[in-house]
Amino acid sequence: MDVILVLNAGSSSLKFQVFAADDISAPITKGRITGIGTQPIFSMAGIADQNLPADFDQAKSLQHIFNWLTQHSEWHLVAAGHRIVHGGATFREHQILNADVITTLKQLIPLAPLHQPHHLYAIEYLQSLQSDLLQVGCFDTVFHAGQSRLHQAFALPMSFFSDGVRRYGFHGLSYEWIARQLKTQAPDLYAGRVVAAHLGNGASLCAMKNGKSIATTMGMTAIDGVPMGTRSGAIDPGAVLYLIREQGMSAGSVEHLLSYDAGLIGLSGVSNDMRALRDAAPNNTDAQFAIDYFIERIAEYAAKLSVSLCGMDALVFTGGIGENDVALRAAVQEKLTFMPDFKTLVIPANEEALIAETTQQFLIKQE
Repeated sequence: MDVILVLNAGSSSLKFQVFAADDISAPITKGRITGIGTQPIFSMAGIADQNLPADFDQAKSLQHIFNWLTQHSEWHLVAAGHRIVHGGATFREHQILNADVITTLKQLIPLAPLHQPHHLYAIEYLQSLQSDLLQVGCFDTVFHAGQSRLHQAFALPMSFFSDGVRRYGFHGLSYEWIARQLKTQAPDLYAGRVVAAHLGNGASLCAMKNGKSIATTMGMTAIDGVPMGTRSGAIDPGAVLYLIREQGMSAGSVEHLLSYDAGLIGLSGVSNDMRALRDAAPNNTDAQFAIDYFIERIAEYAAKLSVSLCGMDALVFTGGIGENDVALRAAVQEKLTFMPDFKTLVIPANEEALIAETTQQFLIKQE
């Protein structure tokens, strides 16, 4: 059986799905390794979770998955699709990953240090195993590439914009999937004013109309916007300068702080996992404060994005927190009751299905 592999390499997890090349309606199998760098666990549909050695990094995790996949000798890998966080200003469409594209992606590592190196390692690892394998990059930034300059520019001299200092936006694959679902399931909302909230360890919101991104909360990097599991979200740039000038922190130390030690884990001192915060909140005021802060910022940004749409007809929740935390959804809606009535929907994230479909299209073109 010819199969397509979909890989989603994150900073602390590695998710994969396998699809039949001629039928991508549902994956044949799927799994993930989570807790990379702390307590890695290999999870696979239909089998018991497997604890992996603590020293499992991204490289060993990828090798473990491929060792498992090679046990299925009936599968013939014909293509691989990758989620890639940052495509910069260069890539406005999903791309076949050739040498030139890979070189450009390496130049974007400083803009997505939590993700881009892991994507590139997975691409090059597959290339070393099967040099002629079709590999396709699906970029989180592509969905936002058509935004107007009004929503992409910072208030800096425009020469900086030309040099790439601009808002790119992320979670585009998730929002592209939501747009496709709305088009078939709720075409009236698809054509209307929609704010979608992708809430997980990474979190952002996006204003959409007619399936197009109008504005989004993340900016030049995936740190901006609402607070996240370990990322700060928007912060006064003057505060960053203060940390460097007055606190004596290096740029690298500040980057680590904003990316790994901030957000929910920084506010609570407990966890970056919303479930753990919910469990701790009854007896821990810092955990409850982190939850309240997260909800407040989500509601603020939803209202802010509604300005770019001149209103809001629907608020869509997706992502692990958005789909599963009923209390959070209710609290966000409560804070937005001052706005005219809007519908609230939950659409499960399925970035992998979108990547599989895109990869299949490129595979068909090559035949």
